[in-house]
Amino acid sequence: MKKNSQLSDVLHVLLHMAQAKGPATSEALAAAMQTNPVVLRRLMAGLRDKGFVRSSKGHGGGWVLACSLDTVTLRSVYEALGEPPLISLGFREDQPRCLVAQAVNEALGVAMRDAERLLLQRLGEVTLAALASDFRRRMRAHRQAPHRLEEHIHAG
Repeated sequence: MKKNSQLSDVLHVLLHMAQAKGPATSEALAAAMQTNPVVLRRLMAGLRDKGFVRSSKGHGGGWVLACSLDTVTLRSVYEALGEPPLISLGFREDQPRCLVAQAVNEALGVAMRDAERLLLQRLGEVTLAALASDFRRRMRAHRQAPHRLEEHIHAG
């Protein structure tokens, strides 16, 4: 099963935008995500609706942050993406008649709800500012030049 990387992808893009000196085009951001600009624009729409980013068209246009990194949590970004599934486990049957399957569904259902609640709580405790700070710490530790969007290269 393919993993949903939307949250990770968008957080990656937002951190690049945070250090950008101006607007970033959909094409440049999509290249950093290794996706199509149309996919990027679709993902960014929810962030724009929540006021996290702005976009402008034309020469010199693109995407910019419209919020403070201190006020945006990973949970708020997740919610702006439409709350994609956090856990991909499923049931063999949704409404089984088999008593064994009913017991399995109940146990798995409770465990998944508990896990999702804890994960959402933790996502609500981490801000984009904390991620940006961690990134800067990693850059200092590696004594590298700033990691810029236009220099973004994925190994692969």
